[in-house]
Amino acid sequence: MDTSKQFVANLLAEADVRVDGSDPWDLRVRDERLFREVLLRKNLGLGEGYMLGWWDCERVDEFICRVLKSGAADGVRGCWRLMVRILPSLLINLQSLSRATIVAKRHYDLGNDLFQAFLDPYLQYSCAYFKDFPDRPGPLEQNDDAVSADLERAQRAKMRLICDKLDLKPGETLLDIGCGWGGLARFAAEEYGCSVVGVNISQRQIEFAREFCQRLPVEILDLDYRLLQGTYDKIVSVGMFEHVGQKNYRTFMETAARCLKPDGLFLLHTIGSNVTSPEIDPWISKYIFPNGILPSIAQIAHASERWFAVEDLHNLGPNYDRTLMCWLRKFRRAWPELREKYGDRFGRMWEYYLQSCAGCFRARDIQLWQVMFTRIGRSQPECRLA
Repeated sequence: MDTSKQFVANLLAEADVRVDGSDPWDLRVRDERLFREVLLRKNLGLGEGYMLGWWDCERVDEFICRVLKSGAADGVRGCWRLMVRILPSLLINLQSLSRATIVAKRHYDLGNDLFQAFLDPYLQYSCAYFKDFPDRPGPLEQNDDAVSADLERAQRAKMRLICDKLDLKPGETLLDIGCGWGGLARFAAEEYGCSVVGVNISQRQIEFAREFCQRLPVEILDLDYRLLQGTYDKIVSVGMFEHVGQKNYRTFMETAARCLKPDGLFLLHTIGSNVTSPEIDPWISKYIFPNGILPSIAQIAHASERWFAVEDLHNLGPNYDRTLMCWLRKFRRAWPELREKYGDRFGRMWEYYLQSCAGCFRARDIQLWQVMFTRIGRSQPECRLA
């Protein structure tokens, strides 16, 4: 066994993972160039190796979870190539006005058919809420219809949780920053009788959202959040703060404060990191979310401290594991119809994306927070918190 293979195998053994073992989380290696790439480029080499078919694993999600929980990944030290990748985020604003559309064009504009295939009917591309669900087998053990029904119910529960926390009332105005395909805007207008303004910069999402919300008091604007005007009773932002970037956190919060009425409520729903770090996950950034970076609680607090008081912090992280596994099950069911358009390499990339993220949440390596804010000086809000 060559040195790189032995070194990686020893690290994986610490996580109870074997090379060419028989457990569902073990690696089946088809090309031993994988070991050198993992040592040189860590998770970038691991992810690219999977896309190339150099290795397989029945349960990539559990493999990633075990590696993260054991700390085995820390045994592979960074290299100068990975360190160089951090420099741009320190030196320039990767999410400036001129660069903000990169992620929209490369991810959210991939094709609505792709996202409709694995999301729920409201196209909620964020963590669902399974709190009141009875114990039952995981999504990979259920049948397809049961998974779809669970996901739809849990996403409606998530939207209702958000609207209830915001104490939405008929006739109020809601600003949805980064409104996606308009699902939450439609739900809030239908179920709570409010008027919604959603802003987005993804052309495919904007087109869909405008049609999806027809004949409702919903306006979808093609607009960067930094250019927002007007004031609103309530503000929500779901799954967008991950694209804001550390150089823009205070600008985002200042914009929200400017647009929120003095007695209003603002809910931020975002994936977050356990630690404050300038690192951008190299594989996710290269193949899934260009220039994406996860905020820490410290960064959110620091960015908001001039304008907002934190009323509630709710961690929904464990729910994201199950959400991603539901998406995976639905994606696999739909893949035969998507394959010709997107290709086998994309299919492996998307499977690795969904499973690796599920493993990260299962290991509690990353979190999902809902943070409720009020303007400083506001009296005690009459909102229903977690």
